[in-house]
Order: sequence, then structure tokens, then C-alpha cells
Amino acid sequence: MSAQAAARPLGLGDLAAKKEAGEPIVMVTAYDHPSAQVAEEAGVDMVLVGDSAAMTVLGYDSTVPVTIDEMLMLTRAVRRGLSRPLLVGDLPFGSYEASDSLAVQTAQRFVKEAGCDLVKIERGGTTVDRARAIVAAGIPVVGHVGLTPQSVTALGGYRAQGRTAEAALAVIDDALALQDAGCALIVVEAVPSEVTALLVERLRIPMIGIGAGADADGQVLVWHDLLGIYDGPAAKFVKRYADVRAASVAGVGAYAREVRSGEYPAPEHGYGMPAEEAARLKELLTGR
Repeated sequence: MSAQAAARPLGLGDLAAKKEAGEPIVMVTAYDHPSAQVAEEAGVDMVLVGDSAAMTVLGYDSTVPVTIDEMLMLTRAVRRGLSRPLLVGDLPFGSYEASDSLAVQTAQRFVKEAGCDLVKIERGGTTVDRARAIVAAGIPVVGHVGLTPQSVTALGGYRAQGRTAEAALAVIDDALALQDAGCALIVVEAVPSEVTALLVERLRIPMIGIGAGADADGQVLVWHDLLGIYDGPAAKFVKRYADVRAASVAGVGAYAREVRSGEYPAPEHGYGMPAEEAARLKELLTGR
């Protein structure tokens, strides 16, 4: 790939081409400007500002409490750090389910106020109608099936979905219905690999897996999980590629010890005055 092509912002056609060519799509979550810059430099294809920020960044105990305004603030910060990857904004719980009109209005805010290329919504059922309405309004949509955190209570907790034939068929039907509604791609979370293999061959649009095995057209992981930042329990599908939290604790701990011992700041960490100016300052103070 030429440097010019690498720098060009990606479009939906590029994702379709990757699926056709069998080239895996790389997606990560990000929630702030520095993380977006790292994702950009690392060469990922898509960045999702997920409502997982509720837990990883904002300290809530689930994704449900996060608000539209909180999500928009985080998404705007990420937008300012990206140029090439596609940006996906996660519509939070309660911001789209009630009606097609509400869904379109919320999606428009994420595009207009935060610069999203696509928006993501969860589940099948009535969400299929919401997806169709958002697409009809000219906004590309990412569907999300399988384990959908916004409805985790109804699903019986954070656990794999589609582990019986009937449950797997429901996941497949939801994904296909979202495709028929016009979704540009589908995220499938925490389903058996066998379900993924059957689903991906039935989808015309790219499928991004998270805990869905290797047959998906691409993968997504949460930033704080893959870098070892989040101090919570990790799902079975998480692979930690760094231990940023441990390095951060060590760094801040070293700083605290040096402040308490007087080792920091050393002379090289401060500023000085020319000797004549220091002498003149003393004279001025004495003359008061």
C-alpha cells in the first residue's frame, strides 16, 4: 500500500473490499484524544467509542447509566485524534429505543456534533426498525447482536449467547434482519465459533467479532482490556497485549517516593534567574 493510500481516510467501500479479499478488519475502542492518536499511529481500520466507557472511564457499574452528553464529549475527543480510521459512535441505552424519530435525532447528533462516520445500536427486535429509520436518514449503522451489554440483565448476565441451536438461530436471525434493514456491518459478541462460521457465510456485509472466534471478518477489543488498564475481571476472549496499569502504578509510585524523599525535583527540573536579576530582586524587596 502506498503512503498516500495509507493516509487516505477509509470508507465503507474499503471495508467491503477487505471482506471480499479475506483481509481482516481491525477495530478497537477508544475514549479520548491520546488513545485515538495511538490507534491512528498503530494503523487500525475502525475506532469505536463504545458505551463501555461507562465502566472503563466513567466508573459506572454497567453501561446503562452513561448519557448522550457524556458519550458525545468522549466521541468528540476521539474524533480530534483520528484522520484515517472510520469512527463509530455507540448510541447509549435509552437514546434510540422508544421511536424511530428519537433514534434518528440521536444518530444525527453523533454525526453532526461528534463527527461520527457510523453509529452503533444493539439487539434485534424493534432495534431493526430503528436501524432502518437511521439508514433511511442517510446515516450508516452498525448492528450488534449476541451478548448486548445494554440488555445484559434480560440476558441473564455477562455470558455467552447462542449456545443452543434455538438461541443460535435467534442470533443469526437478528443479524440477518439488521442486514436487511440496511446496516453497514454487524458486531457479534460472545457467541460460539460454530455460530460465527455459519453467520459470516450468510452475511453480505462485514461481521466484526468480539469473543466470536476467528471466522469473523474482523475483530474488536476494548482498549482498557487489551492494554491491561482496566482493573476489573477480563472476559474469556480478552488477550492482554500490554500491562499499562502495572507500569502506571510503578511510575506514579516512584514519583511519590521521590517527592517524599526530596529527590524530586532536582535542580535540573527547575528554572533560574540571572544572578544580577536575583540580586536586584532582593534590593527591590529590601527597599519596600
